[in-house]
Amino acid sequence: METKASSDGKRRFRKWAAASIMVRMVLIYYSKSLNLAARPELSTPLTSLRRLAEGYWLKQESISPYAGSMYHGSPLLLSIFGPLTVESVKGFPGYLLCSLLFVAADFVAAMLLRETGRHIQSSNNQSLKLLGLDKMLQSSEYFHSGDIAALIYLWNPMTILTCVGSSTTPIENLIVILTLYGASTKRAPLAAFGWVMATHLSLYPAVLIIPVILLTGYGLDGPPRKLFCQKKSDVDGDTISNEKDVATQSENSAAFSWKAIMHFFLWVCVWSFYILILCGFYVRKHGGLLNMFKRTYGFILTVEDLSPNIGVQWLEIQLYIWACWVCLSMNLLI
Repeated sequence: METKASSDGKRRFRKWAAASIMVRMVLIYYSKSLNLAARPELSTPLTSLRRLAEGYWLKQESISPYAGSMYHGSPLLLSIFGPLTVESVKGFPGYLLCSLLFVAADFVAAMLLRETGRHIQSSNNQSLKLLGLDKMLQSSEYFHSGDIAALIYLWNPMTILTCVGSSTTPIENLIVILTLYGASTKRAPLAAFGWVMATHLSLYPAVLIIPVILLTGYGLDGPPRKLFCQKKSDVDGDTISNEKDVATQSENSAAFSWKAIMHFFLWVCVWSFYILILCGFYVRKHGGLLNMFKRTYGFILTVEDLSPNIGVQWLEIQLYIWACWVCLSMNLLI
């Protein structure tokens, strides 16, 4: 019965996931008429594929890709998506190939969300079994949290529109989800790579360092320790092995692993050095890393380009900037 329900759930998930991919493909086919790339809600100065194409054209003309305050993204994105914006492969336009890559990125991100949810649910199920609450597992057998999270991501209207709106947001989403997946599964190299790359692409994911540290150090959330202590006191008639399992789970639920944190930061240093080497090699003839930092991170922090023009509210820009700094400081403190 459980196997049949599980197979039915997988079949339904595949159908809904395939339908979301088809919706993206249809919208990509009509993307020219929809003109989603011009919508500022979907394509910002940091994520616009048009600006990336302009930066790549400048690079091909031996001009700095950051000249003219047009492109403000990572030079690594220029090397990956730049050629696709000006060339066609076997008759396929470059913009179509980029859109297909964004669809693939959304699908991979959804699969990572699914696996993260399944890993979390498996950990919770193990804790419930040790507590003798096996009956609670039956209600969650038909609807896996990972499947629900993946489908919500795939059918999110903003996710769909940014995927077909000539925006690099799907790539950034994929890297952020990769960070959470690596942290939840305690794979320090993967979590470190995701966090370093996500911070490099848009800087905003830097605030994820605190939850990533907590998730890496403590592991996944589980039942309160007092429940394991209560269960340990009630296992007088149970086997000794069950008592040992409960005691072990009780200790692991509250232990903080500094070794895992040190391992994580070691890989952060490794990936940071590697990314800086690649970026420095790419922009060595165009101002070096300092110019890149000014044109990317400096642009994000100072909010130099507010597209579109907000008209009569222009006088409130300075107040808006200070409000952003206050909110960022509060988030870091929390």
